[in-house]
Amino acid sequence: MEPALRLDVDGTTATIRISHPGKRNAMTNAMWRQLPTLLDRCAADPAVRVLVLTGEGGTFCAGADITALTPDGGGAPRDLAVAAEEALAAFPKPTLAAVRGSCVGGGCQLAVACDLRFAAEGARFGVTPARLGIVYPASSTRRLVELVGPATAKYLLFSAELVGTDRALRTGLVDEVWPDAELDGRVAEFARLLASRSQLTQAAAKEFAAGPASPERVTHWSEQARTGADTAEGVAAFLQRRQPRFTWPAGS
Repeated sequence: MEPALRLDVDGTTATIRISHPGKRNAMTNAMWRQLPTLLDRCAADPAVRVLVLTGEGGTFCAGADITALTPDGGGAPRDLAVAAEEALAAFPKPTLAAVRGSCVGGGCQLAVACDLRFAAEGARFGVTPARLGIVYPASSTRRLVELVGPATAKYLLFSAELVGTDRALRTGLVDEVWPDAELDGRVAEFARLLASRSQLTQAAAKEFAAGPASPERVTHWSEQARTGADTAEGVAAFLQRRQPRFTWPAGS
């Protein structure tokens, strides 16, 4: 089977699966290039409300395919990885990394670019450019610092050591840890929960959490709340003790 990212849409959840089992799901240049295209497709699909990123089999992603460190004429590997990471971070709907096994290097870079990370017991995380003498991208470094804080980010970057789920959970690198047999069920359950919530709330919160919002963007989201139906529906559902039926954006 050729290394590739495989997209599956089941109801409101889209799952992108990293598949390169011969090399522990290491990302090739073609796979880095493929990710933004798949993300654009999911962003444009009104049925998709949540995106899950995971790996084939028992591994999330062991990083970049080491043989791809030489440019192939389609863009330098580092530039491709950063472009894929930025596309994932900018995806307008909630994203969840479901992690088993190794989540290392570029794989950890992708997991950190997701909104949330759920891991199976025994998963291992590492940011390993110091093993290869590579300068980690500035944007990736900042994202890691924002997630785990400067001290933990420096520990990971300086040492290139792998950490287990206990430390990852304690430092905020992951949000939940589950027995391997329960991870898929928990991810599916949480994805359904997210899909039932207001996309208006989620989209605005995601944008605000990414950095300071300009007055224009604050006004934009205030107008969306004022003219859209989600706020009225949420209040009505609460008073009527029923599940809300959110419809933002119109037609969803």
